[in-house]
Amino acid sequence: MEEESFQRMLFLSDPPLHEPVLIVCLEGWIDAGLGASAAMSTLVDALHPELLATFDTEFFIDQRARRPVVRIVNGVTTELTWPEIQILYGTDGDGADVLVLVGPEPDFHWSDFIDLVTEVAERYDTRLVIGLGAFPAPTPHTRPVRVIGTAPESSRDLLERVGSVEGELEVPAGIMSALEMGFAEAETPVMTLWARVPHYVASMPYPQASAALLDSLAAVTGLTIDASPLRAAADEARLRVDELVTNNPEHAMMVHSLETSADEVEGTSLGAELPSGDELAAELERFLRGEAS
Repeated sequence: MEEESFQRMLFLSDPPLHEPVLIVCLEGWIDAGLGASAAMSTLVDALHPELLATFDTEFFIDQRARRPVVRIVNGVTTELTWPEIQILYGTDGDGADVLVLVGPEPDFHWSDFIDLVTEVAERYDTRLVIGLGAFPAPTPHTRPVRVIGTAPESSRDLLERVGSVEGELEVPAGIMSALEMGFAEAETPVMTLWARVPHYVASMPYPQASAALLDSLAAVTGLTIDASPLRAAADEARLRVDELVTNNPEHAMMVHSLETSADEVEGTSLGAELPSGDELAAELERFLRGEAS
């Protein structure tokens, strides 16, 4: 790979990685219950990663939309912290190599960004790429969080490990959808894992979704990932939601209805337990309008 192809990146190291998994979670698109971002934060803490490379934020980021953070001490402006898109590297609990792509979703030049990311993956012989996401769904908080997948045709077999939504769905795309297509062209297996977050808690932290994402990530990739830091937070969140629902008869009736629907399909195939494309589109539209609460 010629180095000039990476002119929009700055490499700070070049470790001898062995067939790493690349995990992607970029901020800016849908993340109901902060499920994906909390999962990635927990994962990064466990990996103890080092910085591999940064992207040219002047080229990819709208700095008026994603402003730097200024630090002021006693009226004196001391520093600016600029948003950064980074690739980190580390190892899982058994020493397997892992790459993670974190930071804000690019505002500009998606095609160039996809080319760079796929070239980095090729440079390190990446064996699998997994994106993390979470979306609002008509499901009760009293049942386990389901995780489904999206993937390009070339990686359809990966969907058998988690299930998918039946039917057709058209929604605005995040950068991970574009990366799916880019990695398909590069012939690298790729899938995005999506946690289904109860629509009525989609605007509050929902660590149950984060734990489910990490469990599914471990199952799909074979990585050793500890989701236990999220378990205590999930138990506390469950108690808070239980209290909110109990104190509101209308919410209690809604949850009971969702439970009935979920229990009617218990024991059937995973696909039967998932909402239709129309249901997902309706919940997603409500979430993006800020009505899912």
